[in-house]
Amino acid sequence: MTYVLIAAGVLYVLVRRFRGEPLNARDLLAPPVFLLFFGVRALGEFHLVYLVPLAAGFAFGALRGMTIRLFERDGHLWQRYTPWTLLVWVTSIGASFGLALLTDHHAPTQLSIGVSMLGELFTVGAKALNTGIPFAPEKTLRNEVQARFHGRHGSS
Repeated sequence: MTYVLIAAGVLYVLVRRFRGEPLNARDLLAPPVFLLFFGVRALGEFHLVYLVPLAAGFAFGALRGMTIRLFERDGHLWQRYTPWTLLVWVTSIGASFGLALLTDHHAPTQLSIGVSMLGELFTVGAKALNTGIPFAPEKTLRNEVQARFHGRHGSS
């Protein structure tokens, strides 16, 4: 059941990011923190051999972050995954399986994906800060209602 939830969560993030979405700090930080928390909790004992696939996962995440397109819309940052992003995702999954076979050990899936998303966070975060464009405001129910109201009735 855990793998189904992880897959559903990753798929949800992928679809949203391929369509393009506002880039706010919480959405950038929450997925890796969530996955790292549950990955560490699922870790029975740590084997030094985990360092190799986790380091590779972080590196692939950082590389993936370099493929993400950042742009300005409505006065704040947006992000969009590109076909290169998907290629790096697929390659990193293949490398992860390969390293697990070579080392005969694998870290919990949540931890591996979390470390990879942490690498992406570092790269995208640095790129975002270098643009000088503000992060998108946090999504709240109040903001959503106001945006819909102003969208239909003009600004007040």
